[in-house]
Amino acid sequence: MGKRARTTPTRQTTINDIARAAGVSKATVSRVLNSVETVNEDLAERVRRVITDLGYTPSQTARSLSLGVSRTVGVVVPDLGNPMFHQVLNGFNRAAANDGYHVVVADSFEDPERESVLAQDLRDRTDAVALFSPRMTRAALLELLPRIAPVAVFNRTTGKNAGSVRIDYHAGTIMIARHLIELGHRRIVFLAGPADARSNWEREKGLVEIRQAQPDADIIDVACGYSFEDGYRAWPAVRDTGATAVIAFNDVVALGLLGRLAEEKVSVPDDLSVAGFDDIPFSRYSSPSLTTMTARLADIGEQIWVVLRSEMTAEPLREPIMFSPGLAVRGSTKELS
Repeated sequence: MGKRARTTPTRQTTINDIARAAGVSKATVSRVLNSVETVNEDLAERVRRVITDLGYTPSQTARSLSLGVSRTVGVVVPDLGNPMFHQVLNGFNRAAANDGYHVVVADSFEDPERESVLAQDLRDRTDAVALFSPRMTRAALLELLPRIAPVAVFNRTTGKNAGSVRIDYHAGTIMIARHLIELGHRRIVFLAGPADARSNWEREKGLVEIRQAQPDADIIDVACGYSFEDGYRAWPAVRDTGATAVIAFNDVVALGLLGRLAEEKVSVPDDLSVAGFDDIPFSRYSSPSLTTMTARLADIGEQIWVVLRSEMTAEPLREPIMFSPGLAVRGSTKELS
């Protein structure tokens, strides 16, 4: 008998079709598709020939359901408009891809109530979830973690109920404030971020320590936000303080402020020194280049993946991992004349 020609199906071939053509059960076909070694080799070869003849392509979704894994993980981000999260996601996604996983991302639009819904929805469709800088309360976070496990958290403490990776905003803010004070600045504005963001609390704690250690320095909190537009709109409030230097909540806010200062003909750093936090790619190429705290964001993303991957095993990494930022001094700050 000659070799059978491979047919082009007029409808999608199913496991039932293969089972009938091979004279075996659907369970046997499923075991062959999933490379289960308990199937007799002669029988398995017969099934494989039928699969080839019928031009069958297995559904990845169906295969995932049969195996109980999807090789997909979810990530909830508070603001995809923030380039900082792009950098972290880039490192996370590359590391996940190297391990054969796909990444699905959901944006909560800075809405704490939306985060929990998104996380649970993603977890229903993926093998694990990473929460990037969740804005929900600590009580809500601790209540959510066991319901969406395996889970890893970026920039929040978890009480070792899940793996976590954090940036030391507390130490970083102290470092950048000291930099400005050493340059002679004694009236400094802090453009505060979202009030419910833990990273903002950590910055505020650092500034409390600076105020105690340097009583001659007047550090003034100005409510701002996290976006380019927030930084742009902050100029009148900054101007009214008479400050000679600004610490922005993040680089995005700092860059928004720099844009407004250029329009207002305020010279940076001659009239006002400006510093940010995160070292997003734009910061090095702004005019002037932005003094900031650099935190190796892609490396952080890779580490979040390592932690999340461990959560999918019997030996999760529950000891919190802290990244210490470093000061990158650039053209936007100078010694006070």
